[in-house]
Amino acid sequence: MKISKKNLPFIGLSSLVLLTSSFATAAEMSDMDHSSMDMSGDMSGMDHSGMDMSGDMSGMDHSGMDMSGDMSDMDHSGMDMSGMNHSGMDMSGMQGGQPPADARSPDYSNGVPYGQYGKPMMMGSMPLWGVSVDDLGYQFDEDQINFEATGWYGTDSNRIRLRTEGSAQTKDDKEIDSLSSLAYWKPLSIFWNGEAGVAYDTENDKAAIMAGIVGTAPYFIETDARAYLYTDGQLRLDLGAEYEWRLDQHWVVIPEVGLTAFSKDDHDNGITKGFNEMETEVRLTYETFNRQLAPYVGVSYETALGKARGQRRHEDESVDGSSLTAGVKFWF
Repeated sequence: MKISKKNLPFIGLSSLVLLTSSFATAAEMSDMDHSSMDMSGDMSGMDHSGMDMSGDMSGMDHSGMDMSGDMSDMDHSGMDMSGMNHSGMDMSGMQGGQPPADARSPDYSNGVPYGQYGKPMMMGSMPLWGVSVDDLGYQFDEDQINFEATGWYGTDSNRIRLRTEGSAQTKDDKEIDSLSSLAYWKPLSIFWNGEAGVAYDTENDKAAIMAGIVGTAPYFIETDARAYLYTDGQLRLDLGAEYEWRLDQHWVVIPEVGLTAFSKDDHDNGITKGFNEMETEVRLTYETFNRQLAPYVGVSYETALGKARGQRRHEDESVDGSSLTAGVKFWF
């Protein structure tokens, strides 16, 4: 358009009106209420680089603004927000910030009271009890009954265990030899448990302090090691290992081995320093449908070691022997 002197007054008046309107708009933004603005849509393509927000926006209310939409591609590089007040803005849907009101509570109650019965207890924290008889069998050649049983009470973290093992003769004087212990049991790691307590050995009629470690070695070998310190200073060490070779859901072959060693000679009780005895057995076990009862048949072998072999010969006792066995193992 060609500008003439005649149009200058009109142009100056128009510019003045536009300038006045701009100041009025900036002034009005200070009291604007954005609470009803919905910004949840996709604003990824919006460019805010040319927006001038340097005015006074301290009175703007953003408390109701919903900014949960996708704003990942918005360009705010040119926006000046130094005067904005964001104290009332709800940004809970953005990464970080405060959890939503419907988030799960730490105790899994979701705000619902537990009622007259109180907060439920997790299964692992409840004190329970159990009895396990790992061996109750008869040795035909030795004419004796072997036994090994354990009873416990407590939780997965702390237990009291009562354990006994030994043999009972079924002929002549029907002598019973047993080693029993009362111990505190506690897990040491994922695969190993520790125990410590007191014990009594009927074979030499002496009490002892006991400490041991029981668990699963690599290749699923059940391992136990227990040390007994008797009142006379004698130290006994029992080592054992067992493996379950499962043929199917019910038939299991179980080989096991045990070693016994002593720290000093005790000729009155037929004990020599070092390893004294090794016992081995292989069982064929049939586990019933609930696996709580498992009868078995097997073969056992026992032999003296080290100086104990010479002492047994001197006392006219057998150095080694084998026997057929049959019995049952169960738990409840």
